[in-house]
Amino acid sequence: MGRVLIIGAGGVGGVVAHKCAQNPEVFEHITLASRTLARCDKIRDEIKAIQGRSIETAQVDADNVAETVALIHKVKPQVVINVALPYQDLPLMDACLEAGVDYLDTANYEPKDVAKFEYKWQWAYRSRYENAGLMALLGSGFDPGVTNVFCAYAQKHLFDSIESVDILDCNGGSHGKAFATNFNPEINIREVTQRGKYWENGQWIETNPMEISQMFDFPGVGERKAYLIYHEELESLAINIKGLKRIRFWMTFGDEYLTHLRVLQNVGMTRIDPVMYHGTPVIPMEFLKHLLPDPASLAEGYTGKTSIGCLIEGMKDGKRRKVFIYNVCDHGECYKEVRAQAVSYTTGVPAMIGAKMMLQGHWKKSGVVHMEEMNPDPFMEALNLHGLPWHIKEL
Repeated sequence: MGRVLIIGAGGVGGVVAHKCAQNPEVFEHITLASRTLARCDKIRDEIKAIQGRSIETAQVDADNVAETVALIHKVKPQVVINVALPYQDLPLMDACLEAGVDYLDTANYEPKDVAKFEYKWQWAYRSRYENAGLMALLGSGFDPGVTNVFCAYAQKHLFDSIESVDILDCNGGSHGKAFATNFNPEINIREVTQRGKYWENGQWIETNPMEISQMFDFPGVGERKAYLIYHEELESLAINIKGLKRIRFWMTFGDEYLTHLRVLQNVGMTRIDPVMYHGTPVIPMEFLKHLLPDPASLAEGYTGKTSIGCLIEGMKDGKRRKVFIYNVCDHGECYKEVRAQAVSYTTGVPAMIGAKMMLQGHWKKSGVVHMEEMNPDPFMEALNLHGLPWHIKEL
């Protein structure tokens, strides 16, 4: 049915490629491209051995629009799946516009020199994509992504009105390392060290990093302390979930992780501005990234589970209702299936499903589009089919 170009060959890119390969009736031709061809070839060989399918690989600099356009013209995909770095969202959106192909990503753009992520840069592309008759689907990962769809499903089926949403993300697994991040270290550390922020009664309220926490009993994992941080899906959900009064995002961190992070901050290793070392400018965060384990290398031997969902409160048939819509994912099972850990799996599977929705025509809308703006039903059905079954718990 379709041709797809996947750009990015990290842990998530590997999962996307594996899952596309598992669905030949949708993804007839798959090309995986990255700046480092060897990473693509390694994933290609794994897919051949595990899934029994052949995929193509290519080298591309995602920052180079002309180079990406040339690759798109060569591959002729119907959808480009961007699982490269968030810094590369805009050049890839430019390339898709120039080449006339639909676009999908899993995380919003953030400038490399400022630890700040928001949708304004990508929202600025709305009219250009609308005029071109192209679709740019933003945030088709888990959070953002599945969490947005959970909210849309709740709005459509479970509530007459939604008053509050708390998105809760717990990784209850263990990778056995003293300190490591489950996705790109640079992006991960920038995300969790900035000020927290949530939306309430029509305005944004800022907090100090890790200032607010609560205990929550995560299905499949148990009680864990979760910290309020800012996350990008809050920005679109605050607009698209009608009648909403408050939305927040919470993530769990172990004490050892927080201690390491605090020390790294105190000694300046999380800085993103250059410092001079023997006459050479060095960005501490980028140097730290090279010292830490590659997130893709954590998969083998990773134990435990992730538990992520949306705690939603509102009214139904004149009565108050509170539900938790969630998924539990096992690190070990993910490794057996696609040689990845669950954090990569829970991001990569929804990216594949988002592309599937677009290729099959379930989701088709010109412009820059968020997940909660589309019909949640076919996506929710696909989650159950492709390894991320969801559950609803009445509270």
